[in-house]
Amino acid sequence: MSENTTIEQRLTAVENELRNLKRKVESTDSWYDRMTGAFENDPAFDEVLALGRQFRESQGQADEDD
Repeated sequence: MSENTTIEQRLTAVENELRNLKRKVESTDSWYDRMTGAFENDPAFDEVLALGRQFRESQGQADEDD
């Protein structure tokens, strides 16, 4: 009986921790959500994109959308 109680207690503790972790993940914005739009209308970022595009084109890896 003591062994079963210990397992049940441990399982309850794991379930509680999992519940807490899920709650934390669901309430936290992802890094992607925080960064989306951060460089909007930034001339330096636009230049980085243009330079990246030029490099890919020089390597024969042009984007399909360009």
